[in-house]
Order: sequence, then structure tokens, then C-alpha cells
Amino acid sequence: MSTHQNSGHAPVAPTVDHRTAVAAETARFVAAVQDADPAAAVPSCPGWTLADLIRHTGSVHRWFSVLLKARIQEPPRTREVDLMLPEQEDGYAAWLAESATVAEGVFADTDPNLPMWAWGADQHARFWVRRMLFETLLHRMDAELALGRRPVVDRALAVDGIDEFLVNLPFAGFFAPKVANLRGPDRTILFRATDGDDAWRVRLRPDGFGLDAALTASSTADATVRGSAADLLLLVYGRLTCEGDAFTRDGDEQLLADWFANSAF
Repeated sequence: MSTHQNSGHAPVAPTVDHRTAVAAETARFVAAVQDADPAAAVPSCPGWTLADLIRHTGSVHRWFSVLLKARIQEPPRTREVDLMLPEQEDGYAAWLAESATVAEGVFADTDPNLPMWAWGADQHARFWVRRMLFETLLHRMDAELALGRRPVVDRALAVDGIDEFLVNLPFAGFFAPKVANLRGPDRTILFRATDGDDAWRVRLRPDGFGLDAALTASSTADATVRGSAADLLLLVYGRLTCEGDAFTRDGDEQLLADWFANSAF
């Protein structure tokens, strides 16, 4: 698993091959929407239809592929890219599959350890591959939720996805401005998986927030949420609420409320 050195995640999960997982998650996404109505609403992405969801995910594949191919070393000045989007929405599923093929071709020519500019914590090409994976996985789950299905997530992927989200969230202020409100006088929130030994503790400081580097089974926090890794992944992305039956929680309820009100990605 590609983790940040200060991820606060212990123990290390089984290695995830992000490049292979992008292809697998895209295939699952395509299978889910292949025969679905592209105009169907996506409740977990208010205002979006399935067509919007597919278009966004394929655009991420193609945009990140451009960045990887260019080996960017500074923030890009434009986001213009030829998406080759079909005119009819009934062709979107096939276009999404082709978008993953475009990305796969770029992955094959790119050393994941190549230094590159990235907006998050990891300044290497692998950042963009990992980010592409979780954009794809999350929106595959959004599509399944919209179609009335219960998303299934591989546990190792869920653990890696929680880590990726929490490691990069402190850097997301330029597109998620509310993260600037995540401050506190040394207050902590613990997310603990109930289907393994994985845990993440966020520490809110007066000048910002981040993950604690080392945790043990006895580590505590001012507020704690417990649930399966898959449900915790949906929780941190706002697809579930901690008041639901999937979780148990204790400690400072206002701290949790403030966190979820300001950590939308």
C-alpha cells in the first residue's frame, strides 16, 4: 500500500496495486451502468445524473493521464483536454471503459516513483494513479447506490482509500475551502475499523490538522467512530452518516459534527 509516512495508520495493510485496481474498478462501474438510464438521479451526488457521474469519472481518467504523460512539475495552467466524449449518452459506458484503457497505456509508460507535482502529500506520479483509483471506486459506489444496490468494497482497498483521503485532506483547501475550519486546541478524532486492526487518529491543532503517526490498540481520542473499513470509507466521503446503524461512536459529539460539516471532499 502506498501510504504517507505520517499516515497514522497501523498496521500496514496488504499492498494494493493501484494501476490494476483502476482497471478493475472501472470494469465494475461500466457493468453497473451498462443498461441503466443515464438520466437517473444520483442521490449521493445531489444534482447529478448517472451520465454526469460517468462523464466526470472518465474525464478524471483522461485529465490525470495528460498530467502523467506530461510529467508535470508545477500546477497546470489549464484543464483543457480532448475528452472524445460521444454525442449520445448511451455511449458513455463504452467511453468510460475506453478512458480506463487510455490511463492504462499511460501507466505502462510511467514510473510510479517519478517525482511530479501533485496537489496532495505525495509528490510522485503514484499520487495521480492512487487518486484516480479512489475517484473511480467512489463513483462506482455512487452509481450502485443510485441503482438501489449495496456497494461491496475489497477490504484492502477500503483501508487504503481511508488513508488516502485523510492524508490528502489537509491539502484540499483550494477546492474544499471548508477544511480551513478544521482547527482545534489539540482535539482528536479516532476512526477504528471493526474488521481488523486498522485505525486513524486525526489531530486538530490551532494551525490545522493531520494524522498522528503511531497508534496502538489502546489509543484513545476525544471522539471515536467504529465501523467496518468499507463503511468507514463511505463515512469519510459523506456517503453514510455516523448516526447510522453501521457505526458505534463515543466522546465529543460536537467535535464529530464539526468534522463532518467541514471535511466534505
